[in-house]
Amino acid sequence: MRFSVPVHSSRHLALTVVAVVAVLVAGSSTSKSAVASKMVLETQAVENRLVAREQVFDGAVEAVNRSTVSAQTAGEIIELPFDVNDYVPKGAVLIRFDDTKPKARYDKAVAGEAEARARLAEAEETFEREKRLLKQDATSKAKFENARANLESARAKLELSKAAVAEAKKELEHTVVQAPYSGIVVERFVDIGEQVQVGQPLGTGVSLEELRVVAEVPGRYIDKVRELQDARVFLPDGKKDLIAVESLTIFPYADPKTHTFTVRINLAKGEYGLYPGMLTKVSFKVGETNELVVPGDAIVHRSEVTGVYVVSDDGRLSFRQIRTGHVSDDGWTVVLAGLDAGEKIALNPVQAAIQLKQQFAGQGHE
Repeated sequence: MRFSVPVHSSRHLALTVVAVVAVLVAGSSTSKSAVASKMVLETQAVENRLVAREQVFDGAVEAVNRSTVSAQTAGEIIELPFDVNDYVPKGAVLIRFDDTKPKARYDKAVAGEAEARARLAEAEETFEREKRLLKQDATSKAKFENARANLESARAKLELSKAAVAEAKKELEHTVVQAPYSGIVVERFVDIGEQVQVGQPLGTGVSLEELRVVAEVPGRYIDKVRELQDARVFLPDGKKDLIAVESLTIFPYADPKTHTFTVRINLAKGEYGLYPGMLTKVSFKVGETNELVVPGDAIVHRSEVTGVYVVSDDGRLSFRQIRTGHVSDDGWTVVLAGLDAGEKIALNPVQAAIQLKQQFAGQGHE
């Protein structure tokens, strides 16, 4: 048996289904809006706190280890694996000399030591024999003394041969110049095929393992800097990221022309994206001051605008532009303008933005 539905009835049914779906969707949206509006917005009153008073100065990055390698032996250079600006790992071969003559001298010294050991063994055997014969009155005192003198001479010659081996070995080792630390080649003074003499400079390198920042501090701040020993180094890209400071070295005298004191900020070992010669900012603690502060997580950055969401006494939200100062180590940000002590701000900017949008939507509906 087959049933048929009139055309006008099917259209009515379709419209009814669409209407039901629309009601459900609207109800769902209303429910979500209601849930969002019922979400409790966590706030905090703006307050004054005792924070560090800081002074910021320009600083220049330096390498703690910068050295010029000089030739320890004379000879011809046959290998130069690295050039200027190349990174060199610690222990890598920087320069290799022709070792033909030093190796020949080393081999000769080793052979001389072997001969001296054989002579010593022969002299010891002769001495022991003459000693036994002397006890038996089978030899003369002169022969015994001669054997003892030969033994002492053989021992001395062995010591000389050992020293010759050590010297020849050291000279052979000097034909290979290795990097004392990992770093970058900044200067090279020789080329392959060049004949060099002992003491001649070969190249200069700087280490990236240990860096420091040097800053010039005016005399009016130096006593506090010396007393507090508290500094922060900022990354050179302008971000607020800080670099761990290990210690400070303050020069005990001022520059007679600028009347500033040189301060070395020794950085902890690590990779910070810093290189010798770069400029950065250094902040020194010079005291404490009472400032208006807010949690850093409550601040919103919209393009060039910095602000917070302020909650009024009647619970209404508004976005307030503020001007900020430095950020403390515990995450609090100094507010220079835009807020007063006692005002409440939202601690969750994302949630505050949602509720502010709902607030505007409600005003438009009214």
